[in-house]
Amino acid sequence: MGHVRAAQSLVRFLTIAIVLFIVLPSSHAQTVNVSGRYECAQAKVHGKVVPCNGAPLILKSDGRFELRGWEGSYLVNGEWVELSDSLIKARAKIEPGHKIVLRCYGKHGLVEMVYERRVAELGKTALI
Repeated sequence: MGHVRAAQSLVRFLTIAIVLFIVLPSSHAQTVNVSGRYECAQAKVHGKVVPCNGAPLILKSDGRFELRGWEGSYLVNGEWVELSDSLIKARAKIEPGHKIVLRCYGKHGLVEMVYERRVAELGKTALI
């Protein structure tokens, strides 16, 4: 009789757990803060790494960005940063080591730009 009562309790618990799992919305543990100034570290054109002298990517804490005169808003969606203005949208992948990889088509075909953020700038003690 004790086993029957334990089995009933287990079934009741599993039923409640399944209902809660389905009904409650999923939530992310923490939102990633990607705001800061990212310098172009490297570029790939036609699969070949070339020196990067591109303009910095600036992600502001208010959700706005600047890149080579292009201004708009950005949104972090999982492991992606979605950049957009009124006409153009682009996605850049967030990678470990404070890196953002932007792939786009330019005058030389598919170009991959790797931007890196310094966590602590030289001469400053505060973190970005």
